[in-house]
Amino acid sequence: MYISYNWLYELTGTILTPAELRESLTMVGLAIDAVEDKGSDSIIDVEVPSNRPDCLSHIGIAREVAVIESGQVTFPLSKPPTVAGRTEDLTSIAILDPHLCPRYAARIVRGVKIAPSPEWLTMRLEAIGQRPINNVADITNYVLHELGQPLHAFDLARLNEERIIVRRAASEETLKTLDGVERKLEAGMLVIADAQRPVALAGIMGGEDSEISSQTTDVLIESAYFNPDSVRQTARALGMDTEASRRFERGADYGGVIRAQQRCIELICEIAGGVATENVIDVVGDLPPERRIEFHFARVEELTSLRVAVPEMLRILKGLGFVIANEAESNEGSLTFIVPTWRIDVEREEDLIEEIARHSGYDRIGSELPAAHAAGEYQPQELTRRALRRSFLASGYDEAINFSFIDTATDDQIELLPNLGAQLAATRLRGRKSKELLVTLRNPIVENAVRMRPSLVPGLLSSLRHNLNHGERDVSLFEIGRIFAAEQSAELPHECEALAFIASGGVQEAGRAQASREIDFYDAKGALEAAVDATRFGPLQFEKVSARHLREGQTAAIKLHGEVIGSLGRLSESVAASYKFRQAVYVGELDLTAFLASAERPVLYRPLARYPGVSRDVTFLVSRDVAFADLLQAVLDDKEAECRKVQLVGVYEGANIPEDKRSITLRFEYRSDERTLRDDEVEERHRSLVAKLAQKFNAELH
Repeated sequence: MYISYNWLYELTGTILTPAELRESLTMVGLAIDAVEDKGSDSIIDVEVPSNRPDCLSHIGIAREVAVIESGQVTFPLSKPPTVAGRTEDLTSIAILDPHLCPRYAARIVRGVKIAPSPEWLTMRLEAIGQRPINNVADITNYVLHELGQPLHAFDLARLNEERIIVRRAASEETLKTLDGVERKLEAGMLVIADAQRPVALAGIMGGEDSEISSQTTDVLIESAYFNPDSVRQTARALGMDTEASRRFERGADYGGVIRAQQRCIELICEIAGGVATENVIDVVGDLPPERRIEFHFARVEELTSLRVAVPEMLRILKGLGFVIANEAESNEGSLTFIVPTWRIDVEREEDLIEEIARHSGYDRIGSELPAAHAAGEYQPQELTRRALRRSFLASGYDEAINFSFIDTATDDQIELLPNLGAQLAATRLRGRKSKELLVTLRNPIVENAVRMRPSLVPGLLSSLRHNLNHGERDVSLFEIGRIFAAEQSAELPHECEALAFIASGGVQEAGRAQASREIDFYDAKGALEAAVDATRFGPLQFEKVSARHLREGQTAAIKLHGEVIGSLGRLSESVAASYKFRQAVYVGELDLTAFLASAERPVLYRPLARYPGVSRDVTFLVSRDVAFADLLQAVLDDKEAECRKVQLVGVYEGANIPEDKRSITLRFEYRSDERTLRDDEVEERHRSLVAKLAQKFNAELH
């Protein structure tokens, strides 16, 4: 927001220099981006917070300056206009959607003479970056920057039947706006129309067919209050950003509609001539209710540690426009304040305290820990999450934190988790159409990022691409965050916590600059298993499955106590090609909410073995469909008490082995807690167990 120092001086009589104003306004929460000298004036670029639309005007900044200097704001005076006739005799106003337009005021000035603006008006607008157009249009822009209320002037003669209808646009309607662009309107967009067609986008921009021209003699001045959400959605949908829309979408001053219009009428009659109608047509619907806040003086010190005298508190609040409602019968130590209509950000007592703290000095607030009478404690499962993070970090992974919003490109790419926590445990997402699960933002903060992420994988894929584009080939990342899915029976989306990780490139060993080998499926699987082993949950089981975004044959379902909670595998060629990955990428994701809700493993302690164990290796030639996990489960099911451990030694596929077979070598360890086992006893137990495995899996011994 550009503020003219000369203009501000007229309103406040400030004795501060532009440089001093820069410091003072910044200290009360209005950061100044720059101060630039422009001729005899100085232009102050104020960074206005999104919740302070009242400061998008010179009057709004003047209030702040007046409170800083213990001064007053001098409101501009104009020459009273010449009036004749009633507005309702010349036009009519109809609001068909009072929810989107709670207030609309119209007044007419007849006999104006359209001409260039006087020099003072032209110079003032040019100083703040506004291009002069003609006297009437310039006056509406001048009042907008002075009071913060957007106005629009229509050529009355170019309105069909000389009347205004505020309505929603019909499907396929079009409007050529003042910037010369023909815009196709969507059904539901709020427009200002005459008897036949739209003539303006409500709160955004006027139409070319009703603009002020050199032939204009009678003008209708519009001053209104439009629903902020409606203006914001229409402006985003049409890709428009105007001075009017910036103010309406943040929340304009619905109480200042008539005051701004009166100021505009006075200036038009003074500069462009003409006669104004005697009255204004003011159609008022359901405006926001009056806000009253009970304020306790002692709360200021309680919340901020600032000791501010009561007269100083009252000076600050009154200077900012807050009105005492019950000064005569106020309770000792408290007052009730009426919030001005231009302060949409003030809703509770703490907001009033913030106003006092701003102008008393944030730098005076002391640093102090709040009083506590209880010992601190970890939040539920906080230690488990920390253990997971530490384990991944120890495995060479870095933690990533991505946006919760993603674009639509991944809608049909990524297989979603089987469920989203306990709330959706009974509703399997795989059985529903994926589009029904997606949560779409109506008003995205980032362009194209219209989805609330249903998976952490798209964010990690984007992070991997970013690293590869910057020359970092060996990348291992993990993320813990929330994911979201829609539920038709609920107003809010369901959400759960997920854990995802991604690995690509080579295995980096400590102290070595070059990777020793390429990362494979088992590296990713091992990192996950190590992380789970660091907690009291699990163990995990893995089962061969298919997943949309993972390569067939290199994909495993992650199971916990028999329930599928995620997937792990190599990224499919189609997804990898869409991200332009030229190296193998392994990615996994699991439902952390379901994982943390499972039963914890008991911590068991046992003494060290007193007697030595005996190891035996055996090699099986089995079908390629047989996994080590199948063999291990078969050994556990056999319940051979003295077989204490089974480990994988190696897998061989290739020469001298049939294509549909592979060789798996296992190591069995036998041990007794009561005595040392003899070789013949070990051979007997080992031969029996191996025979059972060979029979069950149709395996040959090598």
